Amino acid sequence: MTGDQDYLRRDVRTAMKYVVRGEKATFHPGDRAKSYWPGEEHGVTVHDMRPIAGSLSFDRNGFLLLDEPTDVRDFGDPGQLARYCSQMEGMVQRLTGAAKVVSFGPMIRTNAGGAHGHNQPAHGAHVDYGARTVADFARDLLPAEEAGRRLAGRHMLINVWRPIVMVESAPFAVCDASTVQREDLFDSEVVGGLGDFNRRSLWGFNLAYSPGHRWYWAPHMQPWEALAFKLFDSDADAVQFTAHSAFEDPDTPPDAAPRQSVELRTIAFLD
Repeated sequence: MTGDQDYLRRDVRTAMKYVVRGEKATFHPGDRAKSYWPGEEHGVTVHDMRPIAGSLSFDRNGFLLLDEPTDVRDFGDPGQLARYCSQMEGMVQRLTGAAKVVSFGPMIRTNAGGAHGHNQPAHGAHVDYGARTVADFARDLLPAEEAGRRLAGRHMLINVWRPIVMVESAPFAVCDASTVQREDLFDSEVVGGLGDFNRRSLWGFNLAYSPGHRWYWAPHMQPWEALAFKLFDSDADAVQFTAHSAFEDPDTPPDAAPRQSVELRTIAFLD
């Protein structure tokens, strides 16, 4: 699609929810009423990434739009979901050249009526996790000696986001990581995240507004497409911190189908 000369680029203007600069947020996915997320809205343009998809890279932008079909159809089936996780680990390994990739936290989200709080799309610019939580999960997933050895080398946290059906509502946007400065990020604590209300706190960041941020989306994303984006890199000089959020497309028709998507976190160990 991105190479078609008659492709009509679709940039949209919307209100993006940011955190108030200087504020730490505490988020309770299982009971959003208990959360402290001091937000403020800013008007932003979300640019259509399809015309530039071929030039995107982790090193320059922090994210990729991929034509990456999967044969998994029922993400609620544990066996199929495990197969999907393995497929995405292989994809991230191919994209990064990593020596080893592990995954965690697969999550299905929808804005359909009756969806539980932790399964709803997340409206608010954020970066899921930083070094602390990446290391916690590495130690959970690997033997102690291997975890220590791999964490001593370069490693990256990469999220893979995919629509289960074509996206008609609550689309997904990413902020070009090269436009996100470390001073725009403020601590976020997620209590009982990833569907486990007894899980230890997860630590990441929320994004405060800067006029230099550049946002992107892929209109009407399809199930054979995926967004892969880098949230953390142990190389402090590397482009990272790809903030992201659901947003409201002002042209969404009132009868649009609910958004259904699946996301997966991966840790890629390069050394």
